[in-house]
Amino acid sequence: TGFGLQQGAIAATVAHDSHNIIAIGTNDSDIYAAINEIKKMQGGLVVNNSGKTLARLPLPVAGLLSDKPLREVVAALEQVEKAAATLGVKIATPFATLSFLALPVIPELRVTDLGIVDVKEFRVI
Repeated sequence: TGFGLQQGAIAATVAHDSHNIIAIGTNDSDIYAAINEIKKMQGGLVVNNSGKTLARLPLPVAGLLSDKPLREVVAALEQVEKAAATLGVKIATPFATLSFLALPVIPELRVTDLGIVDVKEFRVI
């Protein structure tokens, strides 16, 4: 809830350390649509609302890197962050924040391939 998201979904393949897809959203259909767009791009960042992609940043090199010029990547990153803001996201860098939700070496709760983990207690919730 801390993202402020009021509608739609955001998803990314930059998710430390395993770099699986990580997504948040207000409904399953937008989360699913965002994940499908990531699949089509073979990795990246996506903002979706009402089943439509509002902005995207393809990262086809291992889901982490772009093969495009820096100027294009920066412009696309700015677009996905602005699109996320239109959905209510209040965080200045939502995709960076989202990526660290999956980093299991920092406390408190983290999302892993095993599920939600309480890092302080070393247990799957």
